[in-house]
Amino acid sequence: MRLELIRQEDVAALTAFLGEVDLTLSGLDAPDVRLWTERDARGDIVGSTGYELSGDGRHVLIRSVAVGPTQRLRGRGSALARFALDRAAEEGATTAWLFSRRSGPFWQSLGFAAADREALADALPDTHQVRLFRRTGQLGREVAWSRALTPT
Repeated sequence: MRLELIRQEDVAALTAFLGEVDLTLSGLDAPDVRLWTERDARGDIVGSTGYELSGDGRHVLIRSVAVGPTQRLRGRGSALARFALDRAAEEGATTAWLFSRRSGPFWQSLGFAAADREALADALPDTHQVRLFRRTGQLGREVAWSRALTPT
C-alpha cells in the first residue's frame, strides 16, 4: 500500500471519491485535517484515510476511511484504518473516535466499541465533522465509536 499525503490540488478528486462512497466532505481542504490517498496505476483514487486531532492532541477523530468498489473485500479498509490509527498514535493521541452508522462490525473488528456521541463531541468540539453535525442537527442521528490508542 502506497499512500500519499493529500495536496491542495488533490482535494477535488478526493471530494468526488468520498462523495461516491457517501462520506462526509467537510474540511477536506483544511490544513489541520490529515488525509492520505491511495491511487491505482492510472492515478485514480482507490482508497483514502485520515483524521483530525483535538486541540490538546489526546483525541483523534478518524475520518475519510474509504475503499473504492474494485478494491473491497481485500483487507484494504482495515489497512487504511490501521494506517490512520498508527499515525495518530505516533502524534501522541491516546483515544480514537469516529462516527459510523453503517460500518459498526468493521470498526469493532479493529477494536472499536460503541461510545456516547456527546462524549465524542465534547472531546473533539472543534473538528469539522462535529461542528457540521451540531450545526445541521445530524449529531443526534450519528453513532459514535471509540478505542484506546497505543504507540506502535
